[in-house]
Amino acid sequence: MQYIIILIITGLLAGGMSGFLGIGGGIIVIPALVYLLDFSQKQAQGTSLAMLLPPIGLLAAYNYYKAGLVDVKAAIILIIAFIIGSYFSSMIAVNLPENIIKKVFGVFLLFYAFKLFFEK
Repeated sequence: MQYIIILIITGLLAGGMSGFLGIGGGIIVIPALVYLLDFSQKQAQGTSLAMLLPPIGLLAAYNYYKAGLVDVKAAIILIIAFIIGSYFSSMIAVNLPENIIKKVFGVFLLFYAFKLFFEK
């Protein structure tokens, strides 16, 4: 039961932050799965990607679209590039040692945090 409660809270938090800040849910979901539920880094990444299969952001994106805050052409180009990039990078990631993946993810989070913190 605790497992399900942690998943629900993680999903609500990730979805809320995604809709509010426009961030990807993986920033919240992956660390939660690894540190709260003892998932391996690769299992957490795979689970986070599987979570995105349904059109998760569709309703949130629609609210931004109604407010005139979506560049549809840019979104379509990004979707296509994202599909290609995620496909090829996932083939690399599943074959790398887990400690390397964890370090790369940690560096990404640190870089992103510093960038956000020190932006004007």
